Amino acid sequence: MSGQQPIHVVPPVNSLRMVRTLMLVTSLCGGLIVAVWQWTQPAIAANKKVVLERSVRALIPNAAEIVEYDASAKGISPAKGDPAAGAVRFYAAYDKDGKLDAIAAEGAARGYADTVRVLYGYRRACECIFGIRVTHMRETPGIGDKIITDPVFLQSFEHLDVSLTPDMKSLFNTVKTVKHGSKQFGWEIDAIAGATITSKAVGRGINDSAQRLLPLLVPHLEAVKQNGGMQ
Repeated sequence: MSGQQPIHVVPPVNSLRMVRTLMLVTSLCGGLIVAVWQWTQPAIAANKKVVLERSVRALIPNAAEIVEYDASAKGISPAKGDPAAGAVRFYAAYDKDGKLDAIAAEGAARGYADTVRVLYGYRRACECIFGIRVTHMRETPGIGDKIITDPVFLQSFEHLDVSLTPDMKSLFNTVKTVKHGSKQFGWEIDAIAGATITSKAVGRGINDSAQRLLPLLVPHLEAVKQNGGMQ
């Protein structure tokens, strides 16, 4: 019996204490995540604003000043914070004389890998979109990212028809992306062979945005034709 090892009794685990500790750690981690998120939001918003403004200036080289507005069923108002429910944010670009040169707005739709966001330029004189700039994309390199460089695809946006119906309540024709080489009408976008999903995302994003924005904007466009008129 003298050779037997003593038996050590392991004290019982205090389950309640463990639960309390886990809850405390979880609460601290959650609080830290929220604090970091709140701390970084202003910087993220500021960076996004800079990217958008640069995109507008690249899209509309003659822009001497860019002013943000919101269009809603109540009319057009200077942008303040996030757009209200039902409102659409747009950017009015003015030349050196303070006259409206063009309008820019964002459209977005799900692509192959992620949401594709594009900025498009609009002029009332031609009732058309005259160009785009990609502001966010994570599509497959060498395939989906051709929406930035493919000349045939980009040519579709040199004069893309987004005219309104006579009552100005919707687009006369739905903007849509068609099979590569089959474009026939001014409201169609010639897809990129091998990148159809990404091409269609651009078309959907622009159509959805224009369908919402233009019926709210065009009837009240006089309000923003001269910079300072609504300030």
